Order: sequence, then C-alpha cells, then structure tokens
Amino acid sequence: MPKVSDVPHVGKAILDAIQRGAPDVDLDDLPNLTDMSADKLTENVIAINQGCTNPRQKYVLEALVRHMHSFVKEVGLTPEEWMTGLEFLTKTGQMCTDIRQEFILLSDVFGVSALVDTLNHPKPPGATEATVLGPFFVEDAREVAIGGEIAGEESGEPMLVKGRILDTNGKPIPNCLIETWETDEDGYYDTQRSGEDGYVQDCRGRLYSDKDGNYAFRCVMPVPYPIPNDGPVGQLLRSMNRHVFRPAHLHMMFIADGYEKLITALYFKGDIFLSSDAVFGVKSSLVEDPKKVTDPAEARKAGFKKDEFYLCDRDFILITEQQAQEELVKAKAQAKAEATKA
Repeated sequence: MPKVSDVPHVGKAILDAIQRGAPDVDLDDLPNLTDMSADKLTENVIAINQGCTNPRQKYVLEALVRHMHSFVKEVGLTPEEWMTGLEFLTKTGQMCTDIRQEFILLSDVFGVSALVDTLNHPKPPGATEATVLGPFFVEDAREVAIGGEIAGEESGEPMLVKGRILDTNGKPIPNCLIETWETDEDGYYDTQRSGEDGYVQDCRGRLYSDKDGNYAFRCVMPVPYPIPNDGPVGQLLRSMNRHVFRPAHLHMMFIADGYEKLITALYFKGDIFLSSDAVFGVKSSLVEDPKKVTDPAEARKAGFKKDEFYLCDRDFILITEQQAQEELVKAKAQAKAEATKA
C-alpha cells in the first residue's frame, strides 16, 4: 500500500507540499473520483473526507457537504450565480480588519449568529435569556463602583440601571462581574469614534455586585443605530430591500464563579425597530419600559446633575454551570430531532 512519497519519480512540488504538511496519504485508500455524475459526486466527496480523525469535524463537514450539494441542486445554481457568490465572499473577506469582521456581520444578518447563540445557551424557565454579543465589546473597560457612571450626561438622556443578580432559587450572587456597553445619543459606540490615538472610553464600564447581589450604574438611554452598511453585506441587504437598523439596547455580560457566563442585552419598549432587528437579537423577556423620574431630589440622590432621569430596575437570573450543561443536552437533542423531521 504505497504512500505518495513512496512512488518513484514524483515531482519536487509534491514532495515540497508533503514537507509543508500535506498528508502523505495511502493511495490504496482513496476512492475512485473519475466520471462523477451529479448523483454520485456528493457521496464521493464525503468518502474522500473519511480520513479525518476528528469525529466531530468529520460529522460537521459531512452534513455541510450534503446541504451545500442539496442547495446547488435545489436552486439549479448557474455558473454565473456561483461566480457571483464567490466574488461576494471574496469581497467580504477583503473588508475584514482588526476592528471589523464582515463575516460575523454576514452571519448576523442571516440569523446564524442568533441561532448558534440560542442553541448553545438555552435557559430553564425564569432564567434571564441570552442574546448576541455584537461587535463592539472590548476587554479593557474601566471599572466603576456600584452607582458609578459609565457615561457622561452629555452623552444622552441620563438613566439609572439597578437591580440584583440572583440564581434560579432567588439566592443572591455576590462579586459577579458585570460588563456593560451601549451607544451614545447619536447612535455611535465609542470605538466607532476612534482616531489616530485610539478611542476615548464612553458608554461602557464594568462593576461587581455586592454581598447581597445588588448592582447599580448610571448610563444614558441608548438609541437605534445602523449596522455597518458600507461593505458587501450592506450591498446585499440593499439588493433585498432590507433595512440595516438595530433597536436601542444596553449590552450586559455577567461572569461569576460556578455560573454560566450570561451575555444579554436590554431592549426598550416603543422602539421603532423592536420587532424588526436587523440581526434578530430581540427577545420579549428582555424588553424593558424605564420609568421617567422627574424629582430633582431623586436625581441628585442617584448622582445625576440633571433634574430628570430614566430608571430601569431589572434583576438578572443566572444558571449554574451544571444547569447549563443539562439544558444544552436537552436543547441539542430537540434541535436534532426537529432537523431530522424537516
């Protein structure tokens, strides 16, 4: 059973490729890939992929091949359409930079990001639901004390967000790290305003819950904004007459020992894009209706200079790592059963 490198007189290019890491395969193990008809091609692509030693990778790729080939047959894909697709993906990759990921945006607008998130972070009744992370999280947010501000009042309408971090039994979770970030009143994140010297942090911060699970911070009321639409994904959406807007939301992330990390966001009642989020991130359980407080004394007590502010009082319910694993097993079994039926 000769390997490629055992065959006499193979060219230097082949030997160089093997030297660089190309598998030195056993030629007798390879399927016959000549004279492939449309009905045989799929199975032969799968057959030649069988040398993959990672079971999960092999399973995923087999399903991917079957679905891609089925798609080509279903729509009767033409060579011109195939090339258009390749050119689109090429431009998508060329648009990516260290601070912009056009492929993630593409995944977002097709609902794939939201689907992966939903499937991998199912919650039992009563627990706070997760939603998409988005592209504007950074690791170096400044820390604020409980009740501190993550945004100056000049950045928008003042809002106080407070509540408790609890487990599913109502027990407080102390020392939970809370990351939060949002847009200013113009609909821009601070990273979108970066210049030659980087960006000035605003509308983002981190804090920790106290011994009773309490948290509070001052921010501003976020506003709707567009996803980046100056690249190939934006062109695709225009061709489909789809809008590029997200409803106003406040991102929040919770990290505590022994609990599943929760990435979520609060959305706000009455937003014009609440029911048509461009990236499918809105869940009804995450919609809030902040109360307008007009008492100047209450505003001063909360730490605001202005006389009025919005109050959002919201508890967040985390699940343990064990609960997360149990819910994931059930959700994936259900999703696979539904996919099989379809």
